[in-house]
Amino acid sequence: MRAAIIYHSSHHGNTRKVLDALAAEFGVELVEASKASGIDLSSYDAVGFASGIYYSEFAQAVTACAEHLPAGMPAFLIYTCGSKSSRYGSAIRGVLAERANPLLGTFGCRGWDTFGLFRLIGGIAKHHPDDADLAAARAFYANKVLGAGE
Repeated sequence: MRAAIIYHSSHHGNTRKVLDALAAEFGVELVEASKASGIDLSSYDAVGFASGIYYSEFAQAVTACAEHLPAGMPAFLIYTCGSKSSRYGSAIRGVLAERANPLLGTFGCRGWDTFGLFRLIGGIAKHHPDDADLAAARAFYANKVLGAGE
């Protein structure tokens, strides 16, 4: 299966760390959201969207890229955040639903967060994503993304 992940990773590089593990294991193509314009997404079997969480949502640049995904193409979501919640990403989920893009699954894990007052205490979720988080991300990709193509 040929897959790409369009992402935005800033601050501590939490999201990029997860994506690098997937790229090393599965050969997934990683595309920074700011450089995604002009990419022919129709040449992929599935496209993932990945970001840290900002005010309960994926980065705006990533959500904007989802609007260019060919209708009906399978998609998956990956996020990192200070604390996990199943409610994250309603905007990008809405974009995918409007375009009839099947959602293969969502993977989220904790990532070191020093936003706002968390900075005063050294942040939360320090040392994340860790080896267990990366193993869980690889299992998610193998089961939900690759498994969907079989």
